[in-house]
Amino acid sequence: MTTRRTFIKQAGLFSIAAFATPSFLLKVNKQIGVQLYTLRGDISKDPKAVIEKVAAIGYKEVESFGYNSGKYFGMAPKEFAALLKANRLAHPSSHYMLASLGGNWQKAIDDAVVAGQKYMVVAYLLDTERKSIDDYKKIAAQFNVAAEACKKAGLQFGYHNHDFEFVDMNGEHGFDILLKETDPKLVKFELDLYWAGFAGKDPVEMFRQHPGRFPLWHVKDMDNTDKRFFTEVGNGVIDFKRIFAHAKASGMKHYFVEQDVCPGPPLESIEKSFKYISKNLVG
Repeated sequence: MTTRRTFIKQAGLFSIAAFATPSFLLKVNKQIGVQLYTLRGDISKDPKAVIEKVAAIGYKEVESFGYNSGKYFGMAPKEFAALLKANRLAHPSSHYMLASLGGNWQKAIDDAVVAGQKYMVVAYLLDTERKSIDDYKKIAAQFNVAAEACKKAGLQFGYHNHDFEFVDMNGEHGFDILLKETDPKLVKFELDLYWAGFAGKDPVEMFRQHPGRFPLWHVKDMDNTDKRFFTEVGNGVIDFKRIFAHAKASGMKHYFVEQDVCPGPPLESIEKSFKYISKNLVG
């Protein structure tokens, strides 16, 4: 159970927004992206309408999810790429499950190239896939093999964290295993800033310890309650100005707004996050 003292200690990792951050430190990629999983309820019904609305808000990049049987939201890679191009949206990254690596991975790679991607990211590990440190070691080996295939196609392989990778497992942590036992050039990481903080980790310290390994970020905020729930960027306790000031050390190239759960219409939530980021972080 999270006590008030524990919550305050963890929230201290983010502190109050650093209003004095020098503006030159905030010169990062201004092409704000969104992980479409945030809009999963809407996009499953009418993907074309949702893509148009995302572009209308001002987003310039999207990260997709749910690639299945050679299609993105029911569209062939070429068709999906055309839809994005028509709306002036780039598609640098997409999410996959670990099981994809054991399937027709080469087909997925070929489709990713057609869809305009630069990154292929494993999004999540099921409970049954990560029962022990040995499981993480086996996964790291799988990542290296899958990443080598990506490299041959000009793509970068990555892994997206939650909080479970930081759970103590007899003195070791899954995230450390993945960092240590994967080739730094082949396997990069998409750091979820919310989940790292939820686990009590300081993203800036992670950048210092592993410079250049975090070219992708998920940007989501944590509300100021004992529940530490998801909220729109700028509406919570995470000090994004401090984190964005260290973008160069992390190797960050792209970042995507994501909100696992929204209090109302997800399109309204991602618009609030967009406005905060554009005004306060990359404006």
